[in-house]
Formats: sequence, structure tokens, C-alpha cells
Amino acid sequence: MIMTHPLSGIRVLDMSRILAGPWAGQALADLGADVIKIERPGEGDDTRGWGPPYLNDAQGNETAEAAYFTSANRGKRSVTVDITTAAGQDIIRKLAAVSDVLIENYKMGGLAKYGLDYESLAAVNPRLVYCSITGFGQTGPYAKRAGYDFMIQGMAGLMSVTGKPDSEPGGGPVKVGVALSDVMTGLYSVIAIQAALMERAVSNEGQHIDMALFDTTVAALANQTANYLVGGTVPGRLGNAHPNIVPYEAFATADGHIILAVGNDGQFRRFAETAGRPDLADNPDYATNRARVRHRDVLVPLIRDLIAARTSAHWLASLEAVGVPCGPINTLDQVFADPQAQARELAYDLPHPLAGSIKTVASPIRYSRSETRATRAAPTLGQHTDEVLREVLEMDAGVIAALRKENAI
Repeated sequence: MIMTHPLSGIRVLDMSRILAGPWAGQALADLGADVIKIERPGEGDDTRGWGPPYLNDAQGNETAEAAYFTSANRGKRSVTVDITTAAGQDIIRKLAAVSDVLIENYKMGGLAKYGLDYESLAAVNPRLVYCSITGFGQTGPYAKRAGYDFMIQGMAGLMSVTGKPDSEPGGGPVKVGVALSDVMTGLYSVIAIQAALMERAVSNEGQHIDMALFDTTVAALANQTANYLVGGTVPGRLGNAHPNIVPYEAFATADGHIILAVGNDGQFRRFAETAGRPDLADNPDYATNRARVRHRDVLVPLIRDLIAARTSAHWLASLEAVGVPCGPINTLDQVFADPQAQARELAYDLPHPLAGSIKTVASPIRYSRSETRATRAAPTLGQHTDEVLREVLEMDAGVIAALRKENAI
């Protein structure tokens, strides 16, 4: 059976850079959309230079292509256009006229001066789904502010619940180890774009999507925001502990660390029995999760002592055998060596014009009938300029040469 991509036939004009917008474009490319990445001639996306590490060519020489760029741009075609020129603006308008989606993450109103804002392009293509990604959205007192992931993690409350308590050594706010506000905004943007495309099938009209890193991060705080809105208590930092479940955190073993994630009372009883302390499950102070949360200050130290007495291998094997959720804390080399990661083929090779081939992370989306793997690696700068102008806009070699001569491409 030949597997096709579910978004085959959808064309996306990706005018975004750095991470949130490109992450959305990459997800759509994984799903089969023809994603045309618009970049500045001679410079391109900022992340092309965000290294090391950089890709090596076939001879082992370091190239100018940073690994960071490849993380968010596989499956796309790169076209270099100078949108500050009239000819460059005309190219974007022509591409928008034959595209289904446009993604941009310029500052609020930043594309209006070039005639490339939603209102202008909707006049050219009323069916265009136009997704704007900014730090704070198109409205509100902060709309014109620049927004960066690290800053948003702080402002939106994520760092208020990440890190050790202030009272502990090393306590204080800590950002997540990846630009999670960017990544989540990219994913929410994909949801919004696909829903808008479904709505367009009924209304025959596109629309403007207003995505904000700030909004997304607040929305993604999940139980923490619900705890505050319902309970009225401002949550704080608990390190690796969980505000609503005990025991649910990292514990030191005799030779490392494990995660113990007890989600219900039956699991706690099995843990207590396996640890040789069935009396803990019989104790009314610990028998239910409600009680364990209330008495965590006494219970957790007891569990720490129990787990510290045995090796990680002992706990992982014995707890897995009785169905108590637990796991190691892997480094990335251990992640990709894990039998589960290999069975799911989470890393695979894609051909690259400079490196020969590069490894990339697979899309986590799996369908029974549809494909979700990209067929091309992240492009080199301007790699597909002539190809796209020729195939999509039907420009001949003379027109393309003239555009290049006037530095529009």
C-alpha cells in the first residue's frame, strides 16, 4: 500500500524565522504540505548561524549550516526574496495568491508597510489562512512589544512553577531546557491552521489567526492555572515534585536517579509492598493520594531513604514487574539508544546537499494510512528559489535572471 501525506496539495508560505513559526511550518511539511520558506537574500533565518554545532560536508569540513536550523525546517523549500523591494513584494503577493496558508512572526504590523499584511493579501486571495505569531498578540497594551521565549516563560508564569523552592539550596526560578513557549505556540498554530482550513471548506473564506506566545504559555500551564483559578492559592516551585500527586518525583538511588510516578492508591500499595514497607499503605496518613499530599513532608523523606538503599536497575526492574510507573533519567545519547526509541524509529536520515545526509527527529504523529515523514532535509539558503519561481509562478529563466540582477531574489 502506498502511503500518502494527509496535507498533500496544501501550499504554505512560511515567512517566519527562529522557532515558533518555523516549528509550525515544519509540522505542516511533515504532514505533506508544500512549505515554501521565504528568507532574506544573503542572510536567511537567524538560526542558520546559531551554532555550534554546524553540519560537516562530505569531506568533513565544517559548513555554515547550524544544527539548530535543521531542527525546525526539514521538508521545506527555501526561496530568497528581498521584501523591501517592490519586485520582492510582488513575488510574495503572487505566491500568496496561489497558497493556502501564510505563516509570519514579524512584530505586530511589521508587514503592513510592505503591503503584505493580512488585509492586503486577503484582497489578493480571500481563501488565504494567514497566521500571525507574536509575543503578545495583535491586541492589548503589550501588542507592539517584542517577545522572546525566555522572557515569555517568566512573564506567563512558567518559571514561577519551575525550579527548586526558594528555601532550598539552588532554589529559584529556572527556565525549561528548550524554548518550550516557542514550540507550544508552533503546535497550537498548527491546530489553528488546520481548523481554519476545515472551516474554509464550508465558508470558502480564509481568515486571520492571531497567535501569541504569552497566551499559549498561560494556556499550557494546565493544572497549575486551574489550581489557582479554582483554589485561589498561587502555586510555587516544587522542584521535581508534583503539586497534586505524591509520590511523583525524582529520587536518588544507590547509583543514580529514577522517576517514581505513582498515579493512584493501588500503585502506591504495590510500591510500598515492593519496598518492604506495606505498613505505609495501611497508614491512614498515606493510604490515599489526598492524605499523601497533605503529609508529603513526612512521607517523601521516608521514600527517599528506601530508594537510596538500592540501585536504579533494582528499582526499575522490580517496580516495572508490579506495574508501578517508573523510569530512568536519560541523557540524549541514552534516549536514542533506547530500544523503544529505536523501535519507533525516532531518528532517521534525510539527504542533504552539503552534508550528504543528516539525521533528523521523526514526527511523533503516526497514522494507520497516511505518511508523516519529510522527504527532504532542511534546505540550504535559497536552494529552491529558481525551482519555485519556475514551477509555482511559471517564470522563465530570463525573468528570474532579471529579478536576481536587481537583487529582488
